[in-house]
Amino acid sequence: MARMNFRNRTVVLCVGGGIAAYKACEVARLVVKGGGTVRVAMTPAATRFVGPLTFQAISGAPVLVDLLDPATDLAYGHLGLARSADLAIVAPATADLIARIRAGMGDDGVTTTLLAMTCPVLVAPAMNTRMWANAAVQENVAALRARGMHVVGPEAGELADGDVGEGRLADPAQIALAAARLLGRQDLSGRRVVVTAGPTREPIDPVRFISNPSTGKMGYAVAARAARRGADVTLVSGPTALADPAGARVVRVETAEEMARAVDAAAAAGMDLFVGAAAVSDYRPREVAPQKRKKTPGEETLVLARTPDILAGLGARLAGRPDAPVLVGFAAETEEVIANAREKLKAKRCDLVVANKVGAPGAGFASDTNRVALVSSDELAEIEGTKEQVAEAILDWILPVLETRRPRDG
Repeated sequence: MARMNFRNRTVVLCVGGGIAAYKACEVARLVVKGGGTVRVAMTPAATRFVGPLTFQAISGAPVLVDLLDPATDLAYGHLGLARSADLAIVAPATADLIARIRAGMGDDGVTTTLLAMTCPVLVAPAMNTRMWANAAVQENVAALRARGMHVVGPEAGELADGDVGEGRLADPAQIALAAARLLGRQDLSGRRVVVTAGPTREPIDPVRFISNPSTGKMGYAVAARAARRGADVTLVSGPTALADPAGARVVRVETAEEMARAVDAAAAAGMDLFVGAAAVSDYRPREVAPQKRKKTPGEETLVLARTPDILAGLGARLAGRPDAPVLVGFAAETEEVIANAREKLKAKRCDLVVANKVGAPGAGFASDTNRVALVSSDELAEIEGTKEQVAEAILDWILPVLETRRPRDG
């Protein structure tokens, strides 16, 4: 099985008191081997099967067992574990431990730590097959699933007591793989990504401006997903009502000119990928009135000037170089969507254009879903789903191009 990536992630391993506790040592080792940090909490019963020193040797950190130990309590041990965790794994999760987790008990280091968790929790049951089949156990596991906890296993086979059937702890590699999937891929780790999002506002006077209906949702989804996959993300955002995406550095701007300057500054610091999801105004008033323009009889003429074409500028400066950043543009069209996207791909020297038809059901501005075409020089793929799912599909397309053009050191 391929090595699993836990780089920059902290996994809290909660060990229950069953014969399969020794297998939890291998789960801890796989997380460490994958570049992750492991912290361990054990129930008192678990220490009867495996000593805390074993887990301390693997993790390189003290193991939480005695909730009321003065040294542990001084540092609020269970809260410290919960705060540091990106994921919790409960393995083995015995019938008793599952019941206590469901009841919300906090009578030892494991259950108290889990009560304070806000991260995903992966439960790996292990018990005799007759116990696993018991209606109370099944009801408890169903309740944990309903609360959003994830379950891996158990497997079927010969058990420690000689019975044969379902109840054996899932293979440690399968537990580690399920954990890595819950944490999300880190295939963009170390990559510098610049994303633009939202509209721009081009002032007419102090109270009026030219803009468009973009909410920024698509660009924010790309930034959030890239950060989740390990990228160093700079999001250059026009005016939106959205919260900053977790893990992204956000630069807020108003006008197309400001956005162009912010993108140039981010690009100057180095980037592997540029995603131009912003709906940048193509025009601005040639002159901005210093005071509110008053109504006058008859028609008025507003003289417009072109704004900087951010994507075309990057393409002209960067495209064609062997190690050029990957450039992704967006095209919101009202007709001839694919033809116009192909023209934009060529004119602006992009690697990919993400195109959608304005006004189509479940797509475009303000919607939580999108229907797009991924248009490259030799491919056409249609994607439909939430904007987060579309963002993942875009990043999936980009990844092999990125790895080929800008391979990682080493």
